Amino acid sequence: MHANVLTRSCPHVGPNGIEQIIISEGQDQQLIYLKEVDGERKFPILIGSSEAYAIDRRLKGIPTPRPLTHDLLANVIEQLGGEIEQIEINDLQERTFFAKIHIRQDGKTIEIDSRPSDAIALGIANVIPIFVAEKVLEEVAQG
Repeated sequence: MHANVLTRSCPHVGPNGIEQIIISEGQDQQLIYLKEVDGERKFPILIGSSEAYAIDRRLKGIPTPRPLTHDLLANVIEQLGGEIEQIEINDLQERTFFAKIHIRQDGKTIEIDSRPSDAIALGIANVIPIFVAEKVLEEVAQG
């Protein structure tokens, strides 16, 4: 049973980027579905309740009176002179997805390991492109 389904198109995406994000909240788990640009491949990622809330809130444009964790992280990155360039779902191992946050600071790109749900929440908050590695798309298409 799906209590809430919300779709949002993501702006500024390129090859192997994410076109849609769909949140489906069930009783025991929350799923986020990512669909590629210019293609039909899509896949779910199981996420925690707090990340689902943060992503859902951002998709609906609901402000919070105080910054949430993802807002805090974005503010820290900005205050330290960094800029988030992209979010990348870069690996899949034993049914667990991995992500990286690409940050540009002082002319260098820094890649920070992240859970996909946190990276997606951060990306949505700041209208950052979300990409999926081709190897991940191929693996989810097979499985």
